[in-house]
Amino acid sequence: MGDYHFVYKDVEGASTQWDDIQRKLGNLPEKPPAFKPPPFTPASDQDSIPKDKSFLDSKTEEELEFLEDDLALDDDRFLQEYRKKRLTEMREATMIVRFGSVVPISGSDFVREVSQAGPDVWVVVILYKDGYAECGVLMKCMEELAVKYPGTKFVKIVSTDCIPNYPDHNLPTLLVYNNGAVKANYVGLRSFGRRCTPEGVAFVLCQSDPVLNDGQGGTERSRDSVIEGVRKRLIEKVVKDHEDDDDDGSSSD
Repeated sequence: MGDYHFVYKDVEGASTQWDDIQRKLGNLPEKPPAFKPPPFTPASDQDSIPKDKSFLDSKTEEELEFLEDDLALDDDRFLQEYRKKRLTEMREATMIVRFGSVVPISGSDFVREVSQAGPDVWVVVILYKDGYAECGVLMKCMEELAVKYPGTKFVKIVSTDCIPNYPDHNLPTLLVYNNGAVKANYVGLRSFGRRCTPEGVAFVLCQSDPVLNDGQGGTERSRDSVIEGVRKRLIEKVVKDHEDDDDDGSSSD
């Protein structure tokens, strides 16, 4: 005859009267609470979320592009226009290229670094040679402007590496490129006034085109603020230099 062993298991959390008495006497530990599964929460339906400005502000550029065919947005002209505005702002922010220094290039680099820099990048090229004091003066101005306007690309190249047999008496020379074309050229230090200063160079560069870019965005407001800032700093520099000249004149009397 086989040896059968039966194990009886009660419903989880159940307790006998005897166990209850023993727990009251402290002979058994407290009964653990019965297991309760967490309440079921259905996943949120994206289509049921109200679509307003905050809904669009939380989206990435890719998600905003995906919403182009959203019928709910098509029915709301304001939200559709706001979606386009947010996309434009995001794209302008990512278009800003940060440089921040005067980069040396060779003749073989010129096409890639300057001519093919892209339609949204202004490139300022200084043609120079070592040992020329005037080249050193303009180079210092360029280095300061490159830090102040990191959205503009500044490069330097030995003049004869760029243009064979380029006359030394034309040094330094600045070339301004945009979208593969020369937009301006400035020959000699005299192009930037009696005293060549970063403020004077910036003012000359911005007279005809918004060459300098502060890296804050490609909007008209940002561009105008850069030009206005250049104009203000130039005026402050002229006033300060004039005051310094007066002080020097007074001290020599």
